Amino acid sequence: MAQVCSYKEAGFNTLCDELEWRGLINQSTDRQQLAQALNGEPISFYTGFDPSAASLHIGNLVQVLLMRHLQEAGHHAYAVVGGATGLIGDPRQSGERTLNPKDVVGAWVESLRAQIGPLLINSGDNAVTFLNNYDWTGNISAIDFLRDVGKNFRLGTMLAKDTVARRLNSQEGISFTEFSYQVLQGNDFLYLYDTYGITLQTGGADQWGNLVSGLDLIRKVRGANVHVMTSPLITDSQGKKFGKSEGGAIWLDPAMLSSYRFYQFWYNQPDSEVIKLLKFFTFLPKPEIERLEREVDTNPGAREAQRTLAWEVTSFVRGDKAARGAIDAAEALFGRGEVALDAVDTDTFEASVDGLKVADGQGGKVFAQVASGSRVTEAAVAAGLFRSVSEARKTVASGGVYINNRRVEDAEQAVGGSDLLHGRFVLLRRGKKALGVVEVH
Repeated sequence: MAQVCSYKEAGFNTLCDELEWRGLINQSTDRQQLAQALNGEPISFYTGFDPSAASLHIGNLVQVLLMRHLQEAGHHAYAVVGGATGLIGDPRQSGERTLNPKDVVGAWVESLRAQIGPLLINSGDNAVTFLNNYDWTGNISAIDFLRDVGKNFRLGTMLAKDTVARRLNSQEGISFTEFSYQVLQGNDFLYLYDTYGITLQTGGADQWGNLVSGLDLIRKVRGANVHVMTSPLITDSQGKKFGKSEGGAIWLDPAMLSSYRFYQFWYNQPDSEVIKLLKFFTFLPKPEIERLEREVDTNPGAREAQRTLAWEVTSFVRGDKAARGAIDAAEALFGRGEVALDAVDTDTFEASVDGLKVADGQGGKVFAQVASGSRVTEAAVAAGLFRSVSEARKTVASGGVYINNRRVEDAEQAVGGSDLLHGRFVLLRRGKKALGVVEVH
């Protein structure tokens, strides 16, 4: 991973200059005042992460990276993992959230703390501080909450928030539970302002209404001006929410998504998106990103920008070893590089070929099954590389079928025995790019 550097080392006059160049600022309070605050003496800021799953996904990663930029500029980071707000859930446009059990949410709080910590400065004078909003919210009685906090919120303002307004106009409506989320988050900012002197809250663009609820509360009850800043919700070239794949979210936790698939997600980004993503998701300095942009224009086939993006993000999130393993596995699968296919360990191999499973006829996916001694053409059909054995035979005859990266010379060749990888798999390839895998029994 490239060295993480401050905005001054990267050649920018102010931190806001760099954040705006990277596209990391969507909305904020007064931009000039915010820039002055971020370019002056260190301030304390916080970002909230609600534990709605056991892992963050790459949409959350934007917030972590923004925190790291602020830390590198000398500002003091507080990561608030929402043990309280996570029990409620912020209103979604699509409908009510499922309320998870307290013990599940508690376990997810610890998972997220462990995941976020290594990505931020976590030692020394400017180490991140972790907090759990359940610690100051869990013991407040309903009466005290309504009297001390709720009285400062006006219903008209709350109803006008975008997500709330959309839900009110939907068939499902919105429950009082989710409606009250903005009051809880507003109270968090007030508590953090009073206790830790925090004057800036950051979050995603969809959190703007919740963020300004705390700003308004502090102004009303303390007469103080604080700041909020959001980063944009990342979308792909079709305008869809970035970070969703056919199999679901792109999780940061390797137990939920292999490092191979994580790396490949970034590597497979199109030329039209890769420079934007390098600005968002890496710490590469401006001159290097501009050089990669020229490479995309002049030599797109080399995919240097995509390789750089995949390495930088994977090594930052998963570590250099995991990133190198993902590269070695990819090269081995396609018969490139110095790593032999049978040298890829079992876990990495299975994770690498997980996307090559075929439909099981019951809505799931499994590795294609063939009997030991089956012809390679039958195995290739089972793996989904061909529609028929006759089509597979023709491609074998033209030299376009490979078994474990060795060209198949005989359409009658059987699979099994020494062909087996890790005692059960055979990797098949049609041409240069189409892969399939069968499990031999």
